[in-house]
Amino acid sequence: MSHAPDVPGAGSEAPNLDFAGTTPYEDYVQADVLTHLQHPRSDDPGEMVFLVTTQVMELWFTVLVHEWETASRALREDRIPVAVDALKRSVRELEALNASWKPLGQLTPAQFNSYRAALGEGSGFQSAMYRRMEFLLGDKSASMLVPHRGAPRVHAELEKALQEPSLYDEVLRLLARRGLPVPAEVLDRDLAQRYEPSRAVEEIWAGIYREPDRHTELVRLGEALTDVGELVWRWRNDHLVATRRAMGSKTGTGGSAGVAWLEKRATKNVFPELWTARSHV
Repeated sequence: MSHAPDVPGAGSEAPNLDFAGTTPYEDYVQADVLTHLQHPRSDDPGEMVFLVTTQVMELWFTVLVHEWETASRALREDRIPVAVDALKRSVRELEALNASWKPLGQLTPAQFNSYRAALGEGSGFQSAMYRRMEFLLGDKSASMLVPHRGAPRVHAELEKALQEPSLYDEVLRLLARRGLPVPAEVLDRDLAQRYEPSRAVEEIWAGIYREPDRHTELVRLGEALTDVGELVWRWRNDHLVATRRAMGSKTGTGGSAGVAWLEKRATKNVFPELWTARSHV
């Protein structure tokens, strides 16, 4: 993608600058909309950084949901290469998402306090798109729909995501179709509940990794999922560190437990058997 120079050169290589309405770039990107969505509520210049960074995070959440839904659909159709491609793209996108903590990661308590009141009861755990992302990772909780009861469309989308198979559920169904002994209680579990690790699934992954030449596609899938899982873990830990630096152990915005809540989250791995199986290979 190129941007027009401030002073276009002469000749046939000069870009077209004359449009009847808005530019084609604006029509496609909607940059004017994006750059006028910021409405700081304090006079502190740091609030603009916080606000824009949070909005950028929301955009990355949207992309990741798209990628993981693409991967889930491909797995249902037994198209592992398509799923792996989507997961690999999401790894690069997770790296960009995680880098979003850099502008916020060294906030001092005084800097954060200068505009914290502007957040009111707002908190990241209220993000509907982040919740969809977590549901796709198998971390489900019906209680997380409660904050969205006042937004019918959003609530309906989250309710649908709660009841649908997670990305990992689709992986396990694929393993079962490949003849691997995934237990019925794993395959037929209540999809609206948080996924709990299974010793039998752990042994399946250990067996796949013991014979990589026999299970080339599945090892590739497992490694792509592990890359995703690692970066989700890093996201949670970077969030924890940034919060700890900015506010210590105080109660979080929106009445959350703040650091205590994030510490609990940071200990959990997504796709858990992919991590524990490595001890048995």
